[in-house]
Amino acid sequence: MVVGDIGPDTQWSTALAGVDCVVHCAARVHLMRESASDPLKAYRQVNSEGTRRLAEAAAAAGVGRLVFISSVKVMGETTAPGRPFRGDDTPSPADPYGQSKWEAEQALQAVASQSGLEVVVVRPPLVYGPGVRANFLRLMHAVQRGWPLPLGAVDNRRSMVALDNLVDLVAVCVHHPDAAGQTFFVSDGTDLSTPGLIRAMAAAYGVPPNLWSVPVGLLRLAGTLTGQRDSVDRLVDSLQVDIETTRQRLGWQPLVTTEEGLRRLVAQERS
Repeated sequence: MVVGDIGPDTQWSTALAGVDCVVHCAARVHLMRESASDPLKAYRQVNSEGTRRLAEAAAAAGVGRLVFISSVKVMGETTAPGRPFRGDDTPSPADPYGQSKWEAEQALQAVASQSGLEVVVVRPPLVYGPGVRANFLRLMHAVQRGWPLPLGAVDNRRSMVALDNLVDLVAVCVHHPDAAGQTFFVSDGTDLSTPGLIRAMAAAYGVPPNLWSVPVGLLRLAGTLTGQRDSVDRLVDSLQVDIETTRQRLGWQPLVTTEEGLRRLVAQERS
């Protein structure tokens, strides 16, 4: 059922009739080239105020549970080496998208505290799978074509989650009695360095990785000079999440490894 644009005035009543659980994953997504004159206002309109409106309508309609797909970006942009984000860490969003998602989480908790609505929050890192775009897709195509990549000296760790794994966890969160009122991180369970990811992509394509070692400081300088510093930082910095609480509380394990997820993605791309 089509409800139109999501915002503070969206009418949800017809769509929510007879619904037991809502999985809310629609959002104004993070943009590398922002066009809005007031980005935070634009993100809030959909991600914060729109989510609050949905939660209020769901509670009024007698919906039992709402599973919200948030983002690791509510926590920040980077982690220290070997220190992944954990559930008891304090959120510290660094951009309008992350701020709007954090405000949405708080709005959901406020609605839950005033109603019988159970809220479950899932914070994924980078999600890859069919339809993946932006930097991840560009990196895949560069690996496939054998382009030289000056990232061999990078020693970071990045959490990612295959779409298969994210969907499986969401399905568990819909029904699991211990999910209510909780916030969960999700990933493939093994964090790769950027060179490790490139090697895994190359293996999926059946091509040799073409990695060159350039000092990270020079990569950052080049990014600054070319106006691509944010993109370079995402390739060289660490961003990890700890999913041990997710495993223990829900008895959940990732369905596929990153290597298998990439093989499935490449096979789908070629079909």
